Amino acid sequence: MPTQQLSPQEEQEKLLEEAVNIVKNQSFQMKRCLDKGKLMDGLKHASTMLGELRTSMLTPKNYYELYMAISDELRHLELYLVDEFQKGRKVADLYELVQYAGNIVPRLYLLITVGVVYIKSNELSRKDILKDLVEMCRGVQHPLRGLFLRNYLLQCTKNVLPDVEEESAGKDHETGTVMDSIDFILLNFSEMNKLWVRMQHQGHSRDKVKREQERRELRILVGTNLVRLSQLECIDIDKYKKVVLPGVLEQAVSCRDPIAQEYLMECIIQVFPDDFHLQTLNSFLRACAELHESVNVKNIIISLIDRLAQFAQNEEGTGIPPEIQLFDIFSQQIAQVIQNRPDMPPEDIVSLQVALINLALKCYPDKVEYVDKVLETTEEIFNRLNLDQVQSVLVWTNKDQPEEADDPEDFWSHLKIGLQGIMGRFIHLLEAEDLNQQYLILNTARKHFGNGGDKRIKFTLPPIVFSAYRLSTKYREIQEEDENWEKKCQKIFSFCHQTIGALIKAEMAEIPLRLYLQGAMAAGQVAFENHETVAYEFMSQAFSLYEDEISDSKAQLAAISLIIGTLEQMSCFGEENHEPLRTQCALAASKLLKKPDQCRGVSTCSHLFWSGESAASEGEMKDGKRVTDCLKKGVKIANQCMDSSVQVQLFVELLNHYIYYYEKGCDQVTVQVLNQLITKIKETLPSLEANEETEQINKHFQNTLDHLRLKKDNPESEGVSYESLSV
Repeated sequence: MPTQQLSPQEEQEKLLEEAVNIVKNQSFQMKRCLDKGKLMDGLKHASTMLGELRTSMLTPKNYYELYMAISDELRHLELYLVDEFQKGRKVADLYELVQYAGNIVPRLYLLITVGVVYIKSNELSRKDILKDLVEMCRGVQHPLRGLFLRNYLLQCTKNVLPDVEEESAGKDHETGTVMDSIDFILLNFSEMNKLWVRMQHQGHSRDKVKREQERRELRILVGTNLVRLSQLECIDIDKYKKVVLPGVLEQAVSCRDPIAQEYLMECIIQVFPDDFHLQTLNSFLRACAELHESVNVKNIIISLIDRLAQFAQNEEGTGIPPEIQLFDIFSQQIAQVIQNRPDMPPEDIVSLQVALINLALKCYPDKVEYVDKVLETTEEIFNRLNLDQVQSVLVWTNKDQPEEADDPEDFWSHLKIGLQGIMGRFIHLLEAEDLNQQYLILNTARKHFGNGGDKRIKFTLPPIVFSAYRLSTKYREIQEEDENWEKKCQKIFSFCHQTIGALIKAEMAEIPLRLYLQGAMAAGQVAFENHETVAYEFMSQAFSLYEDEISDSKAQLAAISLIIGTLEQMSCFGEENHEPLRTQCALAASKLLKKPDQCRGVSTCSHLFWSGESAASEGEMKDGKRVTDCLKKGVKIANQCMDSSVQVQLFVELLNHYIYYYEKGCDQVTVQVLNQLITKIKETLPSLEANEETEQINKHFQNTLDHLRLKKDNPESEGVSYESLSV
């Protein structure tokens, strides 16, 4: 019978499991030999264990798992050797001895381990050993194996790097200075970066995306070198400026790899102190101008600007030294970057200029001329780039429609939409002291913006409608001064009705629906002559839109919920108008396409019969019979749902509705009804499949029960009784 072929992931898991099992076995043998004092046998088992790191079959992620397992075991060997040396039991020439291991990968791992032991025991020159180790690691040129080997070197030497200005006198061996540590780390960093970049050029071109992802997963190995440099306390601004930064930037710029350059520049910004950045701004920004054209320089520069601006505002810090002209430096260098990159997208140019303005406002709030300078520079850049289309975009009266962009991130598409949004906000600023004049302004704006075409009016007409609603309330406030205020309000709502109609003709539904509902509420609140008829007309138009234009099931539920919520807030209708509206709401809710939507719709509709008000009723309706009719219908619909989890979720929601009405004093809702629902939920809930959705349902149910227990255990003197409730 043929064996089933494993998937790539299963193959990787199998290879990793086999390698880890060998590591566990060999590490056990190594520890047993060390416990018996058989060092050479222990080293042989360690070498066999390290041989697993020679593999080329594992992905970087799985190789990392194997590396971590082995490095943990090598820690045991290091501790054993340090202990032996401290007890005086030294093995002669052990440092030379491990160099005879059969393969170079195990040999170098053992060499690093023993070398660190010699450094800690002060047996040989620390300076010479560090130089020896970092040079010998060049023997492994396979990118993945070399990266992890050098990372092991960096981890092992973390606490033994010399961090002093001068060597101590009277020592037998050279202990080294901080400059030796800098040379050691910079050389290791340079070699690791070369290995990391070389990964990009291995394998088939079709695997490019996969390789880039793998490289990004390994970037922290390279960045650790910069972290080590930042942790050396004896590195001052002078050493950073003359040695550290030039060495790092030279490697970053010369590698010509976009992924490496972008990461390393960000890494420099994050790991080194702000005062170091202030003293080396020109060098860093000049390097930014020399990066590969694919590198997103904008993000790098903005990150540095944001960090220094935050440093300037830090109350505990010293602030920006007066001799450093921060704004001028950034302004000049950003101009150079833009000049060196003729293909830089306009949106990136704008982002850089915005960051420059933010820097000026945060660091130099009293120098408004800096903002003017940025705006002038931006205009010059756009003129130089010959961006003629900016002018056509800014002419909002142009009747040409905004083009549908193929790319949703298209700069011009966003700019056009943004400008239409600005025009919408501009309308709210059209304010006249005389209300009659205000109406004329809105009327003129309506005629002008109405010619903008279907794609513009959705931004410009709704603000006009809202401004008109607001104007009607102002007329009501001066009703004693203007005897014709009611006729003017009638005219305003007629104007709004026509304006909303223009949006409907442009094949919109959601915005007109909301505007009609808002208009109905506004008419009811202003209470001018004939206001009930106007409000009813707006509500009926909303229903017509709902029935004719909205077909998506989610949109239908949202729309009917809006209509119900609006009607529940209104009290201007007489019974002859309120009754057909609430009946229509209940009917529409029960006719929704999906059963869960029907259940939620009729449950929401129940509030119309409880807290809804009409002009004829004195306060809320509180029709308990109609409320329970709605809830019973909801339970019936929930029982018809085929999906058990949806059914239980609906029961929990209905239980909360029942509790609400019980606590509000609805006589038709009893504790017996609550007990029945709770029992039904408890019976069904355990049978649901365990997943995140079930967890949410269970949490909702438990929160509901907690509320009921609290009410039962702490009864209120004037509240409802939960004494017979079973929870």
